Amino acid sequence: MSSRQAIRRLDYTPPSYLIDRVDLTFDLDDTHTKVTSRLIIRRNKDVAADAPLILHGEELQLDSVKLDGVLLSPEAYCVDDQTLTIANMPEDGILEIVTQINPSTNTSLMGLFESSGNLFTQCEAEGFRKITYYLDRPDVMAKFTTTMIADKTKYPVLLSNGNRVGEGQLDKNRHWVKWVDPFKKPSYLFALVAGRLVVLSGTHQTQSGRTINIEIYVEAGNLDKCHHALAAAQKSMAWDEERYGLEYDLDTYMIVAVSDFNMGAMENKGLNIFNTKYVLAKPETATDADFDAIDAIVAHEYFHNWTGNRVTCRDWFQLSLKEGLTVYRDQEFSSDLGSRAVQRISNVRTLRTSQFAEDAGPQAHPIRPDEYLEINNFYTMTVYEKGSEVVRMYETLLGRDGFRKGMDLYFKRHDGQAVTCDDFRAAMADANHADLTQFERWYSQAGTPRVSAQGVYNADAQTYTLTLSQSCPPTPGQEIKLPFHIPVAMGLIDRRGQDLPLQLQGEAQASAGTRVLQLREASQTFTFINVPCPPVPSLLRDFSAPVILDYAYSDDDLVFLMAHDSDAFSRWEAANTFACSLIKRLYAQAPEQAITAPEQFIAAYRQLLGNDKLDPALLALMLQLPAESYLLEQLDDVDPSRLALVCNSIKQQIARELRQELLAVYQKLNDGKPYHYGGEQVARRDLKNVCLDFLAELDEAMIGSLLADQYRKADNMTDRLAALRALVNRDGGEAQLADFASQWKDDALVMDKWFMLQATSRRKGVLNRVQSLLAHPAFSIKNPNKVRSLITSFCVLNLQHFHAADGYGYAFASEKIIELDAINPQIAARLASCFNRWKKIEPVRRELMKQELERIRDHQGLSSDTFEIVSKSLGA
Repeated sequence: MSSRQAIRRLDYTPPSYLIDRVDLTFDLDDTHTKVTSRLIIRRNKDVAADAPLILHGEELQLDSVKLDGVLLSPEAYCVDDQTLTIANMPEDGILEIVTQINPSTNTSLMGLFESSGNLFTQCEAEGFRKITYYLDRPDVMAKFTTTMIADKTKYPVLLSNGNRVGEGQLDKNRHWVKWVDPFKKPSYLFALVAGRLVVLSGTHQTQSGRTINIEIYVEAGNLDKCHHALAAAQKSMAWDEERYGLEYDLDTYMIVAVSDFNMGAMENKGLNIFNTKYVLAKPETATDADFDAIDAIVAHEYFHNWTGNRVTCRDWFQLSLKEGLTVYRDQEFSSDLGSRAVQRISNVRTLRTSQFAEDAGPQAHPIRPDEYLEINNFYTMTVYEKGSEVVRMYETLLGRDGFRKGMDLYFKRHDGQAVTCDDFRAAMADANHADLTQFERWYSQAGTPRVSAQGVYNADAQTYTLTLSQSCPPTPGQEIKLPFHIPVAMGLIDRRGQDLPLQLQGEAQASAGTRVLQLREASQTFTFINVPCPPVPSLLRDFSAPVILDYAYSDDDLVFLMAHDSDAFSRWEAANTFACSLIKRLYAQAPEQAITAPEQFIAAYRQLLGNDKLDPALLALMLQLPAESYLLEQLDDVDPSRLALVCNSIKQQIARELRQELLAVYQKLNDGKPYHYGGEQVARRDLKNVCLDFLAELDEAMIGSLLADQYRKADNMTDRLAALRALVNRDGGEAQLADFASQWKDDALVMDKWFMLQATSRRKGVLNRVQSLLAHPAFSIKNPNKVRSLITSFCVLNLQHFHAADGYGYAFASEKIIELDAINPQIAARLASCFNRWKKIEPVRRELMKQELERIRDHQGLSSDTFEIVSKSLGA
């Protein structure tokens, strides 16, 4: 394991030196790339005058160092495996460093690496130090000039940040291109791309009248799959101008797609590098969900141009400053693009399933962490998704106009700077003359708060008294939590299903609709007056805070809210809560008792299926049972096999008892119209395929024929994959699986779907199938997408088989984590998180998981990335 020491937030010190300008020259080759950097450096006058210059560097071959044109002897500096130190650096000077790197052997995919014969960079968080020696920290911002020299046949396209200012020919079929980025940036935003690529071009006209060129670069043969990404970029630019008054600031905005990539995408200034998964799409190869994701990810990376690039983070502890804020912005963009309610529910489902588990487990940390061993491990659901929810609470508390005022002040104060989460909070507070001091606890305290609610109706006084109490469980390193500042959006509904006017005691008049209560103390009481009848409370509307709500709703209350709540999120929440409560009750009963849902539950589903006034996409979400991973978090000493049995039994009961209704809705929506990606059609397909998923539980020849028919006739990947997903869990689906692979064997992204379907199947022998697929020609353990589609899908999404009683699933995971750690530590560390909740599992499996964690931890040469995850899991 690496000897790297923990980095602590409170130990932050400003850099001893600053870099004003960087001139980079790359002589590119896949095995021997020569990098010459020219750094204009000056001492930071706020730091001690005798501090040495310490530059970061890893896996570099150092050729030479010059200072102000004079070649330094090896005695004038010190080099180790992570730094280059010059003890006697003058107040200012020009430092020239020449290094050699080998992109073809860089399987970590950090720094400069080779993929399919092309060269790409990934520098966030600390990849630039694998390119050249540098002050590789986000608070050192400089202007970059990049010149690339390469063989014109091998690398005809040469791209970097900023604007292209020159190009020309050299001897021996070589050429050069020069790029200048006029904006200061930290090294993590540097980007370079070289290779044989084709381009799809478009434009955007800004509100001020400028024409922005948009260019999307992909490998030949993929150009017809880029049109949706181009449209997404155009929509993102228009939305950011309209919503926040933010225009793009360069002449050209470029996206490049690469198949070997650790992340989804990267927001490098002017040159965004994307995983192909979030660029390439057409109806035959991509699902509606893929199109949605491309919209969101393109928007996310584009929005970073201001929230991340123009204003960046001072240090990596402030990562949520840019990521949480930008996730919030892309969620709002997606909400405006489609159904706001459906988008909100989808975001909350992801948060609850993944982030709440993170908050409750050994990796729990605040959205602004206090320390880390390996920064790559803090690109987490907490930093991103919970960080987004914290940003959303600003808007809930301040209103949309108030939030916009805060954003405007934030950019006015900090454009061109590297700042902190506190700076963002101060801008929000100052722009609105608001006291947000207590709100800081969302940044400093880990864990998911619980809000308990109790309501009492007084018929004589016609009052309704709501008492809200909050608590937060201990998390690693934080035993005691202080009260959070929690906005609780709520309404009161009468028995006719109408929202009651809300008037708190002491107020002169009532207000209609939803009210936001501010919970600041451990417990607070709110009394509403002029309440004419006993109401049903609708609490935490639109999921106004990332908390767990405890309120003793009866089943009757939940059915009522499902039918009548004016808040779409709360209608879904009622259905989800009803299903969760039922499954937990059935799980807890004696094994010999029949697993049967009561008639009231089935009747509620029947009523939903008969409601043709609901948005079909919302109805589809309300019908879906909670994910097993979400349910697992609400139980202790879980037997995953029994949990899966209960969930499957309820699903089968719904299919049996509502067969007629499910089939009627399916047939109504299966109208044979040509595919179109648009709100109404997407919603109809969502509902149709949810009905199909239930029907597939019936062991009937007619249903088998229906599935095969949809697979065969589908003109789009959404419907074809929905049918194949069901067929994979039934006898006789092998023919369609083979047909699918034969048809799409040359499309890497479609084959990823094929791998994932088999990795998540409920049928026996899945692990054997996964192990055999490791040798499939379309699989490579060096490609993160392949690992995620096959190995991670099995370990994270297939709880029933991963948690097989014999422990083989755990042994498989540990074996692959160790293998991956030697290839790509980031991907290995992320896979290791499949063991995080081992203490939730029943004792026999728990011990087996612990043994595998210890096996990984004790493996000689384990990276700091994986060691940090595993050691925290064991130590919690």
